[in-house]
Amino acid sequence: MSTPRHPDPVKLISSVFSGERALMATVIEALSGEFGAPDFISEWMPFDYTDYYHREMGPSLLRRFVSFEDLIDPGALPRIKKITNRIEETHGSAGCRRVNIDPGYISRAQLILATGKEYAHRPYLGDGIYADLTLIYRDHTFHPLEWTYPDYGAEETREMFNILRKRYLIQLTEKEREGTN
Repeated sequence: MSTPRHPDPVKLISSVFSGERALMATVIEALSGEFGAPDFISEWMPFDYTDYYHREMGPSLLRRFVSFEDLIDPGALPRIKKITNRIEETHGSAGCRRVNIDPGYISRAQLILATGKEYAHRPYLGDGIYADLTLIYRDHTFHPLEWTYPDYGAEETREMFNILRKRYLIQLTEKEREGTN
């Protein structure tokens, strides 16, 4: 029999993309107000792996990844996704999004994203939100899965998440030390 235990805290991350740089800065500030100070904001990256969002948000989209200093309970992901949905709606125009925010987290073993879309590899978390197992960590690196979005599976993106995972492990070790004192 397995004994239930509370999971380790995880590192909150988010993808933010839009065609408007100033709006992205405003949104990252709003995310900071909700989730605490960022400890990483990526360089500007073209979001050109798909044209899925062009009709709603226009072409020439840019993305930034953000990670947050405070570790979170992984069970908070549905609440976090609902907050990011609200931020998207706040900054929308004429019923269309002007920014897309995809929150998730890095743990020791995986990168999970939150989504409102059901699919075979997306277990239900609650409150209308599903977990999307996006990357798994094995053999000292993150690996994509057959359903991983190409931009998350790209080597440079996975390497960035490997660095964030190292930062997370340091934070987790520090948190564990604090708990033993």
